[in-house]
Amino acid sequence: MNASTNTPSSRPEPEQRSQYVAFERITTRWGDNDVYGHVNNVVYYSWFDTGVNQHLIRNQVLDIHHGSVIGLVIETHCNYFAPLAFPQAIDVGIRVAHLGSSSVRYEVGIFAAEGDLCAARGHFIHVYVDKESRKPVPLPENLRTFLQSLRA
Repeated sequence: MNASTNTPSSRPEPEQRSQYVAFERITTRWGDNDVYGHVNNVVYYSWFDTGVNQHLIRNQVLDIHHGSVIGLVIETHCNYFAPLAFPQAIDVGIRVAHLGSSSVRYEVGIFAAEGDLCAARGHFIHVYVDKESRKPVPLPENLRTFLQSLRA
């Protein structure tokens, strides 16, 4: 129950693969499973970051080695719906929910490679900063243009 309204709070539900704009494939690793036999919850946050950054690097809009701008995570959240385990290929579904002057909110769905409903979904926010000073900077135009193509 929601204490302020005395109404039942809505529980997040898994989303369809079709609700995401882009995908990156990642394979689970031996060390991802925990003692309960499934991928540990903290690994999903790594997949969020890996999937998004892999997508940006592959599309040549982020240069982690020589670029002057980097993205720092300032917020993250995840809801879990179904277990995943090693060995398994997963798809990281990506969409952009909000684009600010120096920040972006990515919404991410984690899917079993053949799955239509996400096993987990969440979001994280990157603030793009100057690599040296760590001060927020406006999104580079090529990055902004690419991120706009990921809007749902």
